[in-house]
Amino acid sequence: MNLKIDIQKDGQAYRIKLAGEIDAYTAPKLKEKFMEITEHTEPEIIVNLTDVSYMDSTGLGVFIALLKANKKNNGSLKFVGVSERIKRLFDITGLTDILNVNSQVEGGVK
Repeated sequence: MNLKIDIQKDGQAYRIKLAGEIDAYTAPKLKEKFMEITEHTEPEIIVNLTDVSYMDSTGLGVFIALLKANKKNNGSLKFVGVSERIKRLFDITGLTDILNVNSQVEGGVK
């Protein structure tokens, strides 16, 4: 399955909605899109994972790279709409300690 990436810009904020699977096949495309965004000064990035059906460790690696690149430009990063299954992946790896992960979607619940 492919990964759909929908990016909307509102001022300095980037709202990114992902749908599909994040794995070794789709991760390079996702990382490329993220790195384009982190080139801007102080970007606020909100990643909506509501429609992500599968994610492996390659996806986690992309998110860590995003966090590091975004911090260099004093940006913020938040994950919303995280399913229990994917949140467990963040929890097991300890990434919930360094990433802002939330099951809520702005404007309502998942």
